[in-house]
Amino acid sequence: MPIMKARIVRIGNSRGIRIPKPLIEQTGLGDDVEIVVQGNALVISPVGRPRAGWVEAFRAMAAHGDDELLDEARPTRWDEDEWQWR
Repeated sequence: MPIMKARIVRIGNSRGIRIPKPLIEQTGLGDDVEIVVQGNALVISPVGRPRAGWVEAFRAMAAHGDDELLDEARPTRWDEDEWQWR
């Protein structure tokens, strides 16, 4: 992987760095990122989606018959008297 050099610029009271578009596209960075200090380096990563992979997991559960409700449904009086299923 080629090494790129960049200059840290002043942004108000903070400092920033411009990340070239090809690097953003290659790494999948979006508007929000996570920054971690590792030793004397900053590691910038895309923010993971909290529910990433859930659809595939639910499909796998259904395929294995592991998608049943754990608790018995307990309808209320309103559910029994007022609710109409279509």
